[in-house]
Amino acid sequence: MLDHFRRFARYNRWANARLYEAIGQLTPEAFNAPRSGFFPSLSRTLNHLLATDRIWLGRFTGTDHGVKSLDEVLYPDFKDLKAARLIEDEAILAYVNGLSAGALERPLRYRTMTDGKETQSELGPTLAHFFNHQTHHRGQAHAMLSSSEIKPPSLDLIYFLRESD
Repeated sequence: MLDHFRRFARYNRWANARLYEAIGQLTPEAFNAPRSGFFPSLSRTLNHLLATDRIWLGRFTGTDHGVKSLDEVLYPDFKDLKAARLIEDEAILAYVNGLSAGALERPLRYRTMTDGKETQSELGPTLAHFFNHQTHHRGQAHAMLSSSEIKPPSLDLIYFLRESD
């Protein structure tokens, strides 16, 4: 499973780079424009994803993530958001690359952001959730981009595998 998660960390970086490259072609107005989605703009969707990645990585590493809410707009400016995303993706990759196989079975204790309740789960299934959550919201951003003049890139895992393996 550790190799699987390492591959997903690389895929996450690859997919984000492709998506951000396409979104970077939008005007600031189009980036912030209301769109159909749970977080109703590309800006808010990508900021949510960065915020939740920081929350989870903070939980994984036992460090303060500094995020105040799940819908916090950390970076209203796309260029700043993109720079932060690059840094976060490298931190995710470094974290997963530093794990030992036995670490996946250890309990992860943390407080939820929604109600502050203390909970725990095994690291392995929690990492699966982490990467699935990224794919879920990238898909929403991809759909939002489809409603713009910019053609969204393919983010299918199989294309990543063909390029990297």
